[in-house]
Amino acid sequence: MRRLPTKLIASATLALLTVLAGCGGSDDGLPLNGGAPSCDLGTQKSWLRGYMADWYYWSGRSPNPEPGPYASVPDYFDALLFTGAAPVPADRWSYIENSASYNQFFGAGRTLGYGVSVNGLELQLQLKVRYVEPLSPAAAAGLARGDTISSVNGRSAAELVAADDFSMLTPAQAGDVLTLVIDAAGGPKTVTLTASNHALTPVPTTRLLTLSSGAKAGYLVLKDFITQAEQPLDDAFAQFRAAGATELILDLRYNGGGRVSTAALLGTEVVGSARLDQVFARLTFNARQSASNGRYVFGSVPGAAFGRIVVLTGARTCSASELVINGLKPYATVVTIGDATCGKPVGFQPRESCGNTYSAVNFESTNALGEGGYYDGIAPTCSVADTFSGALGDPAEALTGAAVAYLQSGSCPVAGAAARERTARFTQRAAQRAEPGERSGMWAD
Repeated sequence: MRRLPTKLIASATLALLTVLAGCGGSDDGLPLNGGAPSCDLGTQKSWLRGYMADWYYWSGRSPNPEPGPYASVPDYFDALLFTGAAPVPADRWSYIENSASYNQFFGAGRTLGYGVSVNGLELQLQLKVRYVEPLSPAAAAGLARGDTISSVNGRSAAELVAADDFSMLTPAQAGDVLTLVIDAAGGPKTVTLTASNHALTPVPTTRLLTLSSGAKAGYLVLKDFITQAEQPLDDAFAQFRAAGATELILDLRYNGGGRVSTAALLGTEVVGSARLDQVFARLTFNARQSASNGRYVFGSVPGAAFGRIVVLTGARTCSASELVINGLKPYATVVTIGDATCGKPVGFQPRESCGNTYSAVNFESTNALGEGGYYDGIAPTCSVADTFSGALGDPAEALTGAAVAYLQSGSCPVAGAAARERTARFTQRAAQRAEPGERSGMWAD
């Protein structure tokens, strides 16, 4: 019988409330109300100043300007953010989002979009489709990973890359239209997509791979740490164990993060029954909120831990994804293959006010050994370039193939110069912003 992972709080008197309500969230994990008492500009800015002084992780070390001169709440929010002090960089993660969009994604597991993601952060040509959301308009239109894009809404791929502008991939509303021209074998193909609110598929791919030794490895892609991922994760790991898989490949290369509770569940699935109630992650808040400091511990699932865990990573592997890597390291052999991760060992306890959800950094995370602080990202064990082509989970695909080769030989494939150069070029850019339609973060719940 599966026992879910738990979050424990430092104060015993608060433990029951934490299990029921999450860390600053409602009983469904969505942000609590308790925002500005009225929504005029002056009141909102005053509320924001007080909230940041009380709950912002870098409170007392960040700017605290008077709110009067700022013409909007977002402008004032930006002015309150931590500007950096070595070795900690400036806050490049805190943001404000429309509450309806936030709740739709993290509550209902749905999003507004076209469902197509490109290799835009790399600022390179060829411009390729790197990921298609399975229930999206892009999937319905037959787009596939590896398709080469020659133009978007009449703008050439070269122009988009030169301008570093991929905003048109984010619709303003359902019904907006995106026109792509794809280079196809028979000549250019025009694909028209109409934006929709569609369900996310957080675990789109699972496979059982057989190694040259005859041993079996489970492979799965986890795209988003949302509650809708939890049953598919449970099902996938049950299937892996039933088939005799002893090795594991977790593909987190495009996972920007999400709920800490879902990350703890994934950790529990990996370590099996052996680590019940041992620490997966510790969360540390600012001095004013030290009573909120807490920890997430492993639950248990039937079965033994996997022998080796290979995690496929890249610059979009962020926050809760990095938490999984860091949280498993004290207990398992964890090998990372791909590029360095985005470098975000901090997370949010979202707060709603006047129709907006404020995801301001509230805590820093460490593992059971107190390790964390990976602001420069988690370096790959094996540096391998993502070619943005080939089906995820196919051993012929670059990162999947490298993972299989590592499990068979125990050594890294030779890293090409392109992989090393790309890591240096865009890891920082990826940490600063997600591509359209994506979230990068770690939410305590």
